Amino acid sequence: MSSTTLDRRALATLSSYGPGLVLVGIGTVVAAIVSAPLAAVSQLTAAVMIGALMGNLGLARASTTPGLTFAAKRILRVGVVLLGLRLSLRDVSGLGPRGLGVVITTVVITFFGTQWLGRRMGLSRDLSLLVATGYSICGASAIAAIEGATDAEEEEVAAAIGLVTLFGSLAIVVLPLLRGPLGLTNDGFGAWAGASVHDVAQVVATAAAVGPEVIAVAIVVKLTRVVLLAPIVAGVNIHRRKDRSAGDGKRPPLLPAFVALFLGAVALRTTGWLPDVMIGRAKELEGLLLTAALVGLGAGVRIERMRRLGSRPLALGAIAWVVVAAVSYIGVITIVQ
Repeated sequence: MSSTTLDRRALATLSSYGPGLVLVGIGTVVAAIVSAPLAAVSQLTAAVMIGALMGNLGLARASTTPGLTFAAKRILRVGVVLLGLRLSLRDVSGLGPRGLGVVITTVVITFFGTQWLGRRMGLSRDLSLLVATGYSICGASAIAAIEGATDAEEEEVAAAIGLVTLFGSLAIVVLPLLRGPLGLTNDGFGAWAGASVHDVAQVVATAAAVGPEVIAVAIVVKLTRVVLLAPIVAGVNIHRRKDRSAGDGKRPPLLPAFVALFLGAVALRTTGWLPDVMIGRAKELEGLLLTAALVGLGAGVRIERMRRLGSRPLALGAIAWVVVAAVSYIGVITIVQ
């Protein structure tokens, strides 16, 4: 292949993805600036909000769609893989059987209970699954991971992302206020935040509102929830493979490559081979990539699309938020604290 042909392809790729990626870059910088002085607003939450503003104010146009989609899908997957480097299996075992029991119980009840509620409320199976995955695992990142196994419409994906952003942000304010009345110790509150709040950044912000000593417990519990993304994605894909084998024959992979790489990153961290400096750099890169990805995801959160779905998704989000908080609280006070 000649260098001229390669140059033409490079220019075509740049012209296709460039406008959207420039918009993503601007949104990423603004998210970092906005979130820095505001302890209650995580950088990832700010990224979704900024992306949504871009979409609803007309900045995200047809020319930016390829770049925004690239960020929301490809860049996000790289960020999720790097997220695995935060967690060692030794950290998970450090929770003990009781702590693991709280995490698994919370995830299982939230995942299946939210789907059941959504279907009873007349919502589609795909929207119910997206909301259930986001609430039970890790917010928008989990929604993006499970989306490939669904036939969800754009407005359904946007609604699920909007719900985890809204209620995850509310948790940052509400949960610390409930610590005293609910009689939680610092460790107990950290476990509760880690088991109930949606994405990692929101968990950190919620725990930090009580004190820095709470953050370590909250992160370990939260990242243990994140590890459960792999079996959930595999389980959903097994179920959907059976459905689609009887339909058009297109079956999703049992375990998407980026989820397998995420587990590989966890295994690599567990070996202890990586120096602390490298882990720190990977964490910084992960934060940057996830912020960029959530700007892209947020651009798809269009008010007119969500309005077409009506008030039922909002009701499902509110009920599921109460369910995950209540189940995890009961587990913490009876098993952990």
